[in-house]
Amino acid sequence: MTEPPEEEGAQTFADLGLHEDVLEAIGEMGWEIPTPVQRDCYPLAVAGHDVIVQSRTGTGKTGAFGIPIVDRLISVDGDEQALVLAPTRELALQSAREIEKLGARRGIDTVAVYGGASMERQIRALEKGARVISGTPGRVLDHLNRGTIDASRLRILVLDEADEMLSMGFAKELNAIIEKLPKKRQTLLFSATVDRAIKRVAERHMHDPQFLGLSGDHVGALGIEHFVYMVSGVGRVANLIAVLEIEDPESALIFCNKKAETEEVCAALQRAGFNAEWLNGDRPQREREEVLGRVRREEIRFLVATDVAARGIDVSHLTHVINFSLPENVEQYVHRTGRTGRAGRTGTAISIVGPTELGILYYLRLQYRIFPVERTLPSEGEQRTRQEADLIAMIDAAYPNAPSERDLALVRRFMTHANAERMLAGLLTAFFGTETEDIDKVAAAHRRRGKEHVDAHAQTNGDTQKPAHAEAESPSTATLYVNVGRRDELKASELGRLLRDRTGLKRKEIGRIRVRDKHSLVDVPEDRAQDVIESMAGAVLRDRELELELARGD
Repeated sequence: MTEPPEEEGAQTFADLGLHEDVLEAIGEMGWEIPTPVQRDCYPLAVAGHDVIVQSRTGTGKTGAFGIPIVDRLISVDGDEQALVLAPTRELALQSAREIEKLGARRGIDTVAVYGGASMERQIRALEKGARVISGTPGRVLDHLNRGTIDASRLRILVLDEADEMLSMGFAKELNAIIEKLPKKRQTLLFSATVDRAIKRVAERHMHDPQFLGLSGDHVGALGIEHFVYMVSGVGRVANLIAVLEIEDPESALIFCNKKAETEEVCAALQRAGFNAEWLNGDRPQREREEVLGRVRREEIRFLVATDVAARGIDVSHLTHVINFSLPENVEQYVHRTGRTGRAGRTGTAISIVGPTELGILYYLRLQYRIFPVERTLPSEGEQRTRQEADLIAMIDAAYPNAPSERDLALVRRFMTHANAERMLAGLLTAFFGTETEDIDKVAAAHRRRGKEHVDAHAQTNGDTQKPAHAEAESPSTATLYVNVGRRDELKASELGRLLRDRTGLKRKEIGRIRVRDKHSLVDVPEDRAQDVIESMAGAVLRDRELELELARGD
């Protein structure tokens, strides 16, 4: 195993000397500059070397092997194929999707093969001549044994997350697959850790591999913020809900140690009004893919999952990783927390720690020099402050339009009246009704989801509880999807200003603007939505031409 020579890396994808059609595909995917693993792996791969890359999740590994495969390693007019092996069906699908996009302009098709899906459908896709096969070890071996994958054509082998494949018990299948492949082939191995098992694979199946040690998971873990909430260990679900109330993360991956816990925790979060879903190995394949699709579309705020189920999920947009309970070993903690703060973004890891988990916390500090900051659960007074803030936010959302001068004059006179507090309390009672405990829940749910109508409580308590003129004060809105987001360094104020300038919308007519990682969502009057879309055609912001359309869901 040899180390590559140190040299100054490429600063742009064009510096790598890629074909123009590959550069265009990369541009369409929104990639601007190569990550270190993409930059350093490309020249070694296209030179024909076997390569071992130690790089944590979220550093652009798929591009690191996908780009050289479609650009140089597979000829456009040849019949050789590349095989990508991954530990989970989710990771296999992710790799297939990205490589398909990278090779679209060169006519390089991909197919994903994995268990739990139709074998016949996969066979038909293979017969069409896909040049890149991305799959899990068990299903790939089935195809090789059936002859539906021709081993002699497989000239490039990629082992993605090799350490995870071995830890999940795929060593036997992995060795059986490699034994069937041509001896003259190129192997690219990617792993978060390079331990003895990985070195044995390299010694047995690779030829003079070059080694790239770019960033182990512990490096990524050191680059994010770590916090712990010390609890008694009793009522942990209630503790989690309290933590979510305090931290109010934009989105989070919540890890549980046991399969049954994922469903229990998710159900509790849903009952509390949070937008949550669960994922573990027992969930049927159709449901798993549906949940993962919603994750990719950022429709799920909180995903509750086991470690194995979370492998291969593209969670780059998630802001937090939360440990419902600490894993049994510190290495797994590092793997979990490496799933936030990806691609140069900041991230936060939060753990709920009971008395029996203090040993893991101690070893985390000792082995990785990670010292989480201790935080405390809110007192009753702090919880009441949060509830009051929810109620105020609910009122604010109910009346988004600017008041008339006549009403403002009345308010000023009202505030100077000797009985102003008593009268205001009476108005609040009329707005909320008398079931204050239910109102607290409705207001909290309004904040947790950000979707409920402010009059939801009136639908349960009767129309008599609905504030006067509520419908007039809350006109129907439509949510528009905009193809720029946080990665474009977009600010909500910029988008709002451009909307006003090009469409004639007034400031008060533009509702919430939510800037997400890859896109943004903006609320506009429903009867103006189509006009806004047409008026914004051709608009450019942050050097990108804007594309607006009606959002499928917030």
